[in-house]
Amino acid sequence: MNRISDTAVTTNTISFSGEGKIFAVPDIAAISFSIVTEATTSKEVQNQNSEKSKKVVEFLKNQNIEDKDIKTTGYNIYPQYSYPLPTGRQADPIPLGAESIAYTEYYPSNPKITGYQVSQSFEVKVRDLEKISTILDGLVTAGANQVNHLGFQVDNEEELKEQARELAIKDAKEKADKLKKQLDIRLGKIVNYSEGGYYPVYFKAEALDSRGGMSSGPDIPVGENEIVVNVTITYQIK
Repeated sequence: MNRISDTAVTTNTISFSGEGKIFAVPDIAAISFSIVTEATTSKEVQNQNSEKSKKVVEFLKNQNIEDKDIKTTGYNIYPQYSYPLPTGRQADPIPLGAESIAYTEYYPSNPKITGYQVSQSFEVKVRDLEKISTILDGLVTAGANQVNHLGFQVDNEEELKEQARELAIKDAKEKADKLKKQLDIRLGKIVNYSEGGYYPVYFKAEALDSRGGMSSGPDIPVGENEIVVNVTITYQIK
């Protein structure tokens, strides 16, 4: 988009937009998964979940995943309830004009806590993409019963943003050089610069349910990430 401005308080200006795109093959896989455990007591469920977590982390370290790439993202304990069946019911007073009868049910007691559930969620970064299938399969074997999300990242994202920015600025300046000749104007100094863009972190994010386990590692396409930077450069018109 090109935009010309002429106001009483500023000199005449003209703006040029530019866009820069960089495509990159991701080199990091980000996997989020959970360990969900149920037991009778709060202490028991936490102990069981802790044992599963240790096995999962041990498996990841055996796959040469560093500590910095393994983190807990959530830990919750939920009581499990047993709801008694109603022992009877009584018809409510019938409002004037009502077409049906409403009933109130009676229960012998309040819901009772019968156990507890722990849900611990993790995120792991895999820097060797050839191991994705092995790790997905191994996580379930080690004790993870939910694989929630898989996405791909570019490690040197800031460098790629800078490259896309350079392309966007070049695009805007080329438009300025072309249009100034067509309009027969002279451009002065740059008086304003703005930038925006879309910087995707994940590519082809998929939700996976691994509660049933996996007999073999899935085929995971990596694809490409697209990093886009948009700039607007405003010049004075001499």
